[in-house]
Amino acid sequence: MSLDDFLLRMPKVELHVHLEGSMRPAVLLRLSRRNGVVLPADDEAGLARWFRFRDFEHFVQVYLTCSRALRTPEDFQLLATDFLEDQARQNIVYTEVHFTIGTHLTNGVNGEEVLAALEEAIRDGEERLGVRLRLIPDIVRNVPGMADRTLEWALAGRGRGVVALGLSGSEARFPSEPFREHFATAAREGLHCVAHAGEHAGPASIRSVLDVCKAERIGHGVRAIEDPSLVAELRERGIPLEVCPSSNVCLGVVSDLEHHPFDRLLRAGCRVTVNSDDGPFFDTTLTDEYVRLQRTFGYGPAELADLALAGLGAAFLPEDERAALAAGFREQTDQLRRDLSP
Repeated sequence: MSLDDFLLRMPKVELHVHLEGSMRPAVLLRLSRRNGVVLPADDEAGLARWFRFRDFEHFVQVYLTCSRALRTPEDFQLLATDFLEDQARQNIVYTEVHFTIGTHLTNGVNGEEVLAALEEAIRDGEERLGVRLRLIPDIVRNVPGMADRTLEWALAGRGRGVVALGLSGSEARFPSEPFREHFATAAREGLHCVAHAGEHAGPASIRSVLDVCKAERIGHGVRAIEDPSLVAELRERGIPLEVCPSSNVCLGVVSDLEHHPFDRLLRAGCRVTVNSDDGPFFDTTLTDEYVRLQRTFGYGPAELADLALAGLGAAFLPEDERAALAAGFREQTDQLRRDLSP
């Protein structure tokens, strides 16, 4: 077995991936035909070409088109099921997915019906595929008017798949402060708190979400490397970073993988995890991210398995479930390492 095969089969966890941004061209084509959405191409190959990242404005255009194609509960269930099937193919046994419910509420969907549809897809994924999915509805900084409804939907989803409240949007242009009470309420009601920061803005954005949101994990967080004192704080507090290497390259956070701070953050003792962000838009998967990191930084099978376990360690799971999954991870990974080609 090759190292690439090892990485495909290795049990994995993903903590930073957007459900809408995981829509494959085939799913968008099916939804567009169902809902009368006009697309720039009428076949899967043409849409695949359109999906290829060009610049940030193009990325937003594709993302919003995918969001607009989701109209009915069945649409959301189709997307989640397709996503889970691909996670199962990669042996990604547990996923926490960001979901911008505010966009869909603005588009007129029924929030309870969407929650029920996603709950059914989650149940099907566990029973049929053996993989678990949990939801992180995220407040978008640049759309503060939807924050209350996002929090309401998140609270309604407790025990039905929702594990945390998230914060996304432009940290460079919009502050976190307006959402302090939203995150305080979420925490009081038993939800975890995560926030995008340290991607398009520097260390100050990370410090802000640690203070305002009491963020337990940082989405991206790679620009912490610019502030050694912040790196030390993240290490000492054990705050995990949800790192998305290919996304960072595509969106211009770093010039290329060789200059990505992933390895420096890891060697500094930070809890880094590997994630895909919006896979189809950045021509990647979680497995691809592991492959690219291995080829860039020369990690061996043991180090790669440790990265997978780091993702599991940062997941919002009850400790007994985490321990059971960790035992399975180690058993599977040990067997796969024995099967590796010399």
